[in-house]
Amino acid sequence: MRPHEKLDVWKRAVDFVVVVYKATEMFPKEEKFGLTSQIRRAAVSIPANIAEGAARSSAKEFIYFLSNAQGSASELATEMLIAQRLGYLTEDYYSRLSTALDDISRMVSGLSQHLKRKNG
Repeated sequence: MRPHEKLDVWKRAVDFVVVVYKATEMFPKEEKFGLTSQIRRAAVSIPANIAEGAARSSAKEFIYFLSNAQGSASELATEMLIAQRLGYLTEDYYSRLSTALDDISRMVSGLSQHLKRKNG
């Protein structure tokens, strides 16, 4: 088992990617290379950065990749809001996605804080 596969935050983020892919299947076809692509890329980037950081040899490097994951989460939150305002996501669907993304962001932040405390 790889180091990231033990992390609940990575598991939740991977599950979230699947939900995001399903949500964006409903987007207009003309958005395939626009907002759909951007949202999916940002979503995938979250667990990908967690995995890459967990594989690094130092806590400092791991924290750096967790910061990248947080950046992707912020980007994704903005893109989801735009999708909702354009009518591609219902208010209810947007709210559920936002809540799940907020939970993942908190978990990433908590892991980062833990690593900072542990490694001075």
